[in-house]
Amino acid sequence: MVHVIADDAEALAVAARLGERFAEGASQRDAQRILPKDELAELSESGLLGITVPRRHGGAEVSHRTLGSVFRLLAAGDPSIGQIPQNHFFFLNVLRHNATERQLAFFHAEVLAGKRFGNALAEAGAKTAHAFETRLVEQPGGDFLITGTKNYTTGALFAHWIPVFAVDGENRVNAAFVPAGADGLTVLDDWDGIGQRTTASGTVLLDGVRVPPERVVPHYRTFGEPEIFGAYGQFLHAAIDVGIAGAALRDGGTGVRELSRPWWEAGVERTAEEPLVVQRFGELALRVRAAEALLNEAGDALDAARRAIDSGADDAEDKAAEASVAVAAVRAQADDAAVSVSSDIFALIGARAARTGRNLDRHWRNARTHTLHDPRRWKVQHLGDYELNGTHPPRNGIV
Repeated sequence: MVHVIADDAEALAVAARLGERFAEGASQRDAQRILPKDELAELSESGLLGITVPRRHGGAEVSHRTLGSVFRLLAAGDPSIGQIPQNHFFFLNVLRHNATERQLAFFHAEVLAGKRFGNALAEAGAKTAHAFETRLVEQPGGDFLITGTKNYTTGALFAHWIPVFAVDGENRVNAAFVPAGADGLTVLDDWDGIGQRTTASGTVLLDGVRVPPERVVPHYRTFGEPEIFGAYGQFLHAAIDVGIAGAALRDGGTGVRELSRPWWEAGVERTAEEPLVVQRFGELALRVRAAEALLNEAGDALDAARRAIDSGADDAEDKAAEASVAVAAVRAQADDAAVSVSSDIFALIGARAARTGRNLDRHWRNARTHTLHDPRRWKVQHLGDYELNGTHPPRNGIV
């Protein structure tokens, strides 16, 4: 039986509990590449996957700030599990922007019943991240056929529905929601990344997959008005990186206390008392705290922008820009924190940290892999252009 979460406070409590549970087996799942099927079933049953469903359809409709904290807590437990539902919420947001009321009612009911969305979005062979070759071809009876190849399809292997980005006859991007097991749909578990090893971010093959019109949403309409669509997706990615950074700091601290021997010149009994170690650990903690603070700030900015957009406020465009910049800031800071903290903890612990049985390198592998999703340099570029020249970030789904 799938639980329905009532409000923000309950969502945070459930996420904290599950994050702790998922942390217990995270190292083993990574080392042996054990896919988290049981854990995802527990995640579905917890009700967390339905927390953004509007109240009018029976959901908690939590704030962006709460959603960011939920992702941070899950990713701190197991970042692969934390990343898998990112596309679930991404495509719930696709529905929010352009689905009909009938489509919303149907898919919101599916989500509240524990159904999971995967994704078939990116195409490795395309010229840019915004170019799609997968085609959505209308048939005489009104249905559509989809043909194409998708890569980095995080969550698709575990999904009940696999939303597909495909271009129609006018080269406009649509989102087609395909049920798992549909004829012509093949999901390959061929992900071999050095990190995020159990996300199953493999390949989806579509060979004449038939989709009825009521399962197609005109995503191309999203960017015609002030929007926070791109910032929303980036915000969730940032929360995952903040979670990874927090996990690295947590396990690094344990390693310093339990594994490390103090340097003899320090004249102390424990490494955790060595002044230079304490100083450096404090610097790493500062990076994580800054990322967490920026995550909360970005969540608040997204909430403010959503209120302005929904109410048709005169400053909606400015609020949307402020939210995008706030998300760019946390994305850049979280990238730096996750990669640097997960690397620098080794120097504080010493040679014992490098033993394969400790598997402490998983934090760096996870950080290095997930932060490659899109380049940090462009987050800083948009942040600088906004602060220096007042230039609003572009509406492109990435900022």
